[in-house]
Amino acid sequence: MPLVVKQPPAADRVYHHVKQGVLDRRYEGGTLLTEGELADAVGVSRTPVREALLRLEVEGLIKLYPKKGALVLPVSAQEIADVVETRLLVEEHAARKAVPAPPGLIERLEELLALQKEQAAAGDLAAAAVTDRCFHAEIVRSGGNEILSRLYDQLRDRQLRMGVAVMHSHPDRIAKTLTEHEEILDALRSGDAEAAVGIVHRHVGWFSHLARGEVR
Repeated sequence: MPLVVKQPPAADRVYHHVKQGVLDRRYEGGTLLTEGELADAVGVSRTPVREALLRLEVEGLIKLYPKKGALVLPVSAQEIADVVETRLLVEEHAARKAVPAPPGLIERLEELLALQKEQAAAGDLAAAAVTDRCFHAEIVRSGGNEILSRLYDQLRDRQLRMGVAVMHSHPDRIAKTLTEHEEILDALRSGDAEAAVGIVHRHVGWFSHLARGEVR
């Protein structure tokens, strides 16, 4: 008997298609998406497209305009500032708590850093941004605080979108990011909590100057 692969519901397929397009900048901020175009692109009717777009509006990625379509919202300066502030609160605490670092954490961070280097070298910025998020999330998760981890995960999509935008507009930042990840890893390896916190502060805090109008 042939194996039947069950397709996800139509609205879910549209939701993931649009969300991925926004995150990897196929749909740039300021792009107007119409229901008809999306229905054709995913191969569904317009009803599930409407449902998916409502979900994405709640998440703050798009703004719906009746009879016109959905506008992809640009990353705002305020959003960057809010994300940076939240990241600093969570990640500095997590870096301090990660010392002494368990061997499993060090091993996982080494794997992720090696993967990110490969992706950056291949020019796959969207994949490098995902791995970047995983690197930081791994340190947050290592603290064992489920509520904090969930809060941090809620920032994931906003951070991915910002991360890819930053890599495109600041190509020199990629090498710097890899160096700073290496420094965070070294501080955790040597059990120096204050050094780890200091590097995290510098690494994450760099994004705050983008909030002053330097992001494209």
